[in-house]
Amino acid sequence: MPTVLANVNDLLEKRVLEETGEYASTGGRKAKSIGINKSYCHAMGILITANHIEMVLVNLGDEIIKKDRIRLKFTAELSYCTEVAQKVKTFLEGKLAKDTLLGIGVAIPGIIDQKERIVLKSHALGIENYSLRFLEQALEIPVYFENDANAAMLAEKKQKYPNAIYLSLNHTLGGAFCIDGKLFRGQNQKAGEFGHMILVPGGRKCYCGKSGCADAYCAASVLTQDNRQSLDAFMEKIESGDEKNLQTWNEYLDHLAVLISNLRMAYDMDIILGGDVGGVLSDYMIPLGEKVMAYNGFEHDVSYLKNCSYKKEASAVGAAKYFFTKHMVEL
Repeated sequence: MPTVLANVNDLLEKRVLEETGEYASTGGRKAKSIGINKSYCHAMGILITANHIEMVLVNLGDEIIKKDRIRLKFTAELSYCTEVAQKVKTFLEGKLAKDTLLGIGVAIPGIIDQKERIVLKSHALGIENYSLRFLEQALEIPVYFENDANAAMLAEKKQKYPNAIYLSLNHTLGGAFCIDGKLFRGQNQKAGEFGHMILVPGGRKCYCGKSGCADAYCAASVLTQDNRQSLDAFMEKIESGDEKNLQTWNEYLDHLAVLISNLRMAYDMDIILGGDVGGVLSDYMIPLGEKVMAYNGFEHDVSYLKNCSYKKEASAVGAAKYFFTKHMVEL
């Protein structure tokens, strides 16, 4: 008890913890409740896509206290980095004390060499061996770079999902997985590229050049007709009973069920359904679960299927949360 009190008092003095109220009296002095001081520090997260940047400001309670999405077409020119830095400066103006901002996490759709600060390859952005050094310098704040699917996995609570797969069902299909609360990256930083597992041999052409990849059947682009309509518009047609779109949706769930079953058999972990489609699947878990069980004769329930914690901003939040983990270790 003396050690616990000493540690608690130390964290109270540092303002990491704060008094949050009192418990009912049991006869003596009322006991005080103590919790995390959410405003103790903040971190910013950015998701870079081909046509937008998404920005979030997150507090120590993992709460998004500000967010914005701006149309900004990616280009490999240095002027793009300068423009991103200016957008960040505007986003942060007047929101918090500068000394509470730990850093900026940047999520990018591509394979990243974190040590060398290089995007080795990104189909989504159309770049290869692209240096991130200038962007890092332009931001003038400690920066952490992460693959977008890995960042989305980091947005989930490690205590809740120490061993889990994250399926990022965005315009393209990404993935990541944690073992004992740590991202598993593989020998060449390519672990979790579930989108390019062959799902239908000789099937639809994938943007990577192969045929039959899971991405060609399970990415959000299958439902949005490659962004010719929004996902919200597609789901509205589903809810209204549109026959053509219902057929597309059922075929989509069929292919997703095959992918899920294969991943469960290979890794025997919880599977978190994230990304744009993951955000709408919470209302369709029963039909999806029935399809998954039809392909998996070894299990009689799909309780391992989980809905993501953040429906829209997962990658940006996860990139930001890196700094909280790093800071707490340093404390």
